[in-house]
Amino acid sequence: MKNPVTLAEARAALAADRSSLVARGVILGEDAIAYFPDSWREDPELAMDALPTLTTASNSAIPAFLTTIVDPEVVRILFAPNKAAIIMGGEVKKGTWVDDTAMFPVVEHVGEVSSYNDYATAGNANVNMNFPQRQSYVYQTVKQYGEREIERVGKAKIALVSEIDASAATLMSKYQNLSYFYGIAGLQNYGLLNEPNLTATLTPATKAAGGTAWVNASRVVVATANEIYTDIQSLFNQLVFQSGGIIEAEDPMTLALSPVSAVGLTATNSFNVNVHDLLKKNFPNIKIVTAVQYGVLSTSNPQGVAAGNMVQLIAPKIEGKQALYPAYSEKMRNHAIIRDLSSFKQKVSGGTWGAIIRYPLTIAGMVGI
Repeated sequence: MKNPVTLAEARAALAADRSSLVARGVILGEDAIAYFPDSWREDPELAMDALPTLTTASNSAIPAFLTTIVDPEVVRILFAPNKAAIIMGGEVKKGTWVDDTAMFPVVEHVGEVSSYNDYATAGNANVNMNFPQRQSYVYQTVKQYGEREIERVGKAKIALVSEIDASAATLMSKYQNLSYFYGIAGLQNYGLLNEPNLTATLTPATKAAGGTAWVNASRVVVATANEIYTDIQSLFNQLVFQSGGIIEAEDPMTLALSPVSAVGLTATNSFNVNVHDLLKKNFPNIKIVTAVQYGVLSTSNPQGVAAGNMVQLIAPKIEGKQALYPAYSEKMRNHAIIRDLSSFKQKVSGGTWGAIIRYPLTIAGMVGI
């Protein structure tokens, strides 16, 4: 049969051939109703050439923001905890933010005795008085935010003003904590780690593995449990010596060291007893507190000790009196909110006296563990 010309002829031709096509394995769907008629090949309305050039930019997607979500739970960057007040037994407020100097009276009983005689006047009982001083340092930060800025950040589900308030509180507390460890340079304001009246730090004993460290640079405990305990024992012996025996093993004590060095306290000896066990057995009221400021100074720990990892053994009370405490004149004073044309600012201030160490003899330190 010649090629079909019209659509009707094309339908008839396909219907006649369908059974023979099936016999040859050619299965056509129900949508196949006709061959392509010759008359259509010359129809300009059925041109099969390429699409014309697009007027718009070629695209097969949608804007990315339509498939982007903002998680409502805000992730906040973490900071090392503030431990100075915990190590020293709690903060104390001294004076107000207008006070520049604090004076601490110190009285020492002095005198002599002589042989008794009914008419003798020899012998003398007196007191010697000193008035050491510490200077306050007042510091500040400023919170600022604009009206448009608040609304723009709000689209990201972040409460800007609340976050800035929290940021100021964090900044102030971090600085206060730092001042308790190092004081303020240029003032009579010292910290727990650099108080000039502290006795010289001890040197750890040389370990069987070499060096004096408890934990090496690869974070591996290289000292034995007995070696680590001996270093702590030396610290306690120093406290006993410099206090003239006033401090005893049953007294409350705080062992302050870096989190990395504290891992050394898990070292276990051949009797399956670790350093923690030895400490609790021999010093029943000892408390272990970690703070990053006792770690070695590094780029990742800019508040560390330049001389190396440090440990301090502290007796926070002696004869019932507080031996040391961190002191502030103002914790966080919120000044007036100043409104500008379309923005706001507010100053926040605080004041620190550093660490007030009334009895330096209650602290023994060791560097190089």
